[in-house]
Amino acid sequence: MLMLARSRPQDVPWTPLDLAQPIGAFTGRKIAGLGGDFGQCQALLARAGIRYETLAPVLRQGECGYANGVRLTSGGAQTIGFSPAPLGTACPVAVGLVLWEWNIVQPAAQKHFGSRVVRIEHFGSYSCRRMYGRSSGDWSEHARANAVDIAAFVLADGRRISVLNDWKGEGEKPAFLHAVRDGACRLFSTVLSPDYNAAHRDHLHLDQAARGEMGWRACR
Repeated sequence: MLMLARSRPQDVPWTPLDLAQPIGAFTGRKIAGLGGDFGQCQALLARAGIRYETLAPVLRQGECGYANGVRLTSGGAQTIGFSPAPLGTACPVAVGLVLWEWNIVQPAAQKHFGSRVVRIEHFGSYSCRRMYGRSSGDWSEHARANAVDIAAFVLADGRRISVLNDWKGEGEKPAFLHAVRDGACRLFSTVLSPDYNAAHRDHLHLDQAARGEMGWRACR
């Protein structure tokens, strides 16, 4: 076990998370665990060369609001921009997005298109609401900025890959979308796609629900 901790620390539960390491067996669990330590989460981003801004807390009664929000900014080690800008999320979501770009999204774009992703289109993060916009029931992770909905990817050569238009069928675009969905399942507590239900026909829902720290993940 000591040899594994030295050679592949990302596969050992007690080693610190290092964003420079490849994704390992416990990477997703460690990211979800950052929800309780904003300082550690910010330090990880800074050590990895990620530029970000700390967001002012949003304090509301009940289940809504956050005190660990960040906004990824341009000029750092990350190269993807977000549209509409700016995009603010809880810090663990930002860490997941960075590792998703480096380890999943860009390699998949090179494989399927021979080009880089330069922009991700999204439907936002923070929204004080319950799941599926219902009037009762469980609160959404969006209510704590602990989720983001991804709609499309734009390549450096101008091509656009949309979850709504390109999920089904054959060819490179559907293959790319399924690859980035499957890869996100290694980094986020919950990943929901058009394969889950009609409510997700036009986006990928990615969140860092606290249960992910215990290894309880949903990938659909």
